[in-house]
Amino acid sequence: MSFRKLTLTVAALVAAAGFLCAQTVKDGTYSGMRIPLKEDGSLKFAVMSDVHISVGTASESGTLECVEDINKDPEIQFVLITGDIANFGSDDEIQSAKNIFDHLKMPWFIIPGNHDATWSESGTNSFTRIFGYERFEFEAGGIKFLGTPCGPNIRMAPALVPRESMLWLSDQIGKMPSSQPLFYVNHYPLDTSLLKYDNVLELLKTKNIQLVFSGHWHVDQAMEYEGVPGVIIRSTLATAKGEKGYVIAELKGSLITFRDKIVGKKPGKIWYAVRLSQGKAFPSDVVYEHPKNDFNARFPEVREVWRYENNADIGSAAAIWRKKGLVFPGVGFNALPSVGGEVREGDVVIFADEAGMIYGLDAVSGVKKWEFKTEGKIFSTPAVFGDYAVVGSSDNNIYCLNPENGKLRWKYTCAKSVLGSANIFKEKVYIGASDGVFRALNLKDGKLAWSYDGMKGFVVSRPYADKDQVVVGDWGNCLYSFSPKNGKVQWIWKTPKSVRNYSPAQVWPVKSKGKIFIVLPDRISYAIDAASGNTVSSIYGGREAIGLSPDGQQYYIKCMKDTVRAYSTDNLNTAWQTITEYRYEISPTPITVKEKAGKDGKGLLFISTDKGNVFALNCADGSVAWQHNVSGALVNYALPVGDKQLLVSTMDGVICLLEY
Repeated sequence: MSFRKLTLTVAALVAAAGFLCAQTVKDGTYSGMRIPLKEDGSLKFAVMSDVHISVGTASESGTLECVEDINKDPEIQFVLITGDIANFGSDDEIQSAKNIFDHLKMPWFIIPGNHDATWSESGTNSFTRIFGYERFEFEAGGIKFLGTPCGPNIRMAPALVPRESMLWLSDQIGKMPSSQPLFYVNHYPLDTSLLKYDNVLELLKTKNIQLVFSGHWHVDQAMEYEGVPGVIIRSTLATAKGEKGYVIAELKGSLITFRDKIVGKKPGKIWYAVRLSQGKAFPSDVVYEHPKNDFNARFPEVREVWRYENNADIGSAAAIWRKKGLVFPGVGFNALPSVGGEVREGDVVIFADEAGMIYGLDAVSGVKKWEFKTEGKIFSTPAVFGDYAVVGSSDNNIYCLNPENGKLRWKYTCAKSVLGSANIFKEKVYIGASDGVFRALNLKDGKLAWSYDGMKGFVVSRPYADKDQVVVGDWGNCLYSFSPKNGKVQWIWKTPKSVRNYSPAQVWPVKSKGKIFIVLPDRISYAIDAASGNTVSSIYGGREAIGLSPDGQQYYIKCMKDTVRAYSTDNLNTAWQTITEYRYEISPTPITVKEKAGKDGKGLLFISTDKGNVFALNCADGSVAWQHNVSGALVNYALPVGDKQLLVSTMDGVICLLEY
């Protein structure tokens, strides 16, 4: 049977049955639409990508021009929109895009990109709320189209199809007939810029995958992913010549072609054509090499005590709670409290996930003890103190739970999402939200102690707190210092560069020798006078990840390529520099330390990477003590526990207790 006959046969079947199925939007998924072939047996659709809407700019008018241009062609049956809808992920940008796309006179299907997720003030909830979904399933001409989000969500990292979307994708593919052609849509290409891309490809290749659509690169590009054809779609944004446009795809028989359509002009020449196969679109007898490392074999002394694999991504650190004897970091450290000695009966590991759940695990066995449901995705690291655990949610609420059993103690409602993590100091909860307000709440009853409503951007990090000041950054290019007593602004430090992407938003500030230390995405670390807010020094290197030595004499930064540096907190001179094997690395995960360990007993520092690895370096000289791979995605935090244990959470849903 020819591909065309196969397609027409499948199309006839779905026309008979599929149109009887209601189109639904449920749990962030759009499904149910069935689009038949045209009378001549062909299929024609438009593809838009990387519109980068910024309110009040030419991106709005340019996108609308593309939409109106598409509407002028009655042959176009539907439109794919492959991510980066907003420029900075804000609610008004996403709403503006929705208003523009609603002008389309034919069905359209959309997924988010990294600009919609990494800088999302709502924790990616607004995309789903405004568009109604973040992944889709539909059929056109008998071809199954499946689209997924890939973040990275809130934390800077390579892209990753969320675990919950991978489970959905697996379910959708599992229900497909083996012969049905499959087109997959994802903002990132299926290459090494997407974490665990090999897992996605392996899943797609279990059925009749024919083509992969992506954006992100802003240029037209034909691709091949382990034998699977793919296309990168240009941005709609105007080129240097001022040309705004999109791509038209046409399937005639088994041949699909792609050409640019510049607004107001005739379609351009075909820049890619691929003939779809009647069976597998890839050579099934070829074995492809996938990313791997031998860390665990080289350092067998590091082992897993237990491992918990979640059904949703985890975008924050895992905390540990002990009824009596919780150990808090000293002044200057912006680190989570831990426990002395190994975990013991009664200790609870607390974490939250992107499905809006908060969990308590038995710290000895890793078995789930309790769970608590919120109504939004969570990127807030739990803060524990006494018999209280505080977590923010993108459902606009701050929750305080009993860490022993997960029962609600109180909740506080904000005007927008709470993506920031809390720091508890002197029975006050300090936490920022996306409504432009930074708050201090009473730990025991959740009542407001004071607030500051002048934040220039939303908050996603954990503030530093001591008896003299509370310091936090936002996505509005500012670092703030507040009086812990009444919230009075002590100073506001502004980034030298006004680009929002260079804001001190992801970094957890630390303090030593009267100075606040931060690292920004512009790859510069800053020492700021803690009393005045004046810049003491700036040093090139690093990107958001920072930590202090056990004695506070040095601060550490992780550079973007293999290099870790230690600087004196006193005179800011370089203490040492070491080269590791983490390669290109952009995660903002804080650097943590374990005192009285490693070479000469001067401590171990833990570097977490965006590819699931943890590196233990000697504080004495930066030499590598060991390295271990936990998973295939960003490590949110490595919490030293007792003398020889490490509690780790990863973006792809793993909680793990290591022993070294």
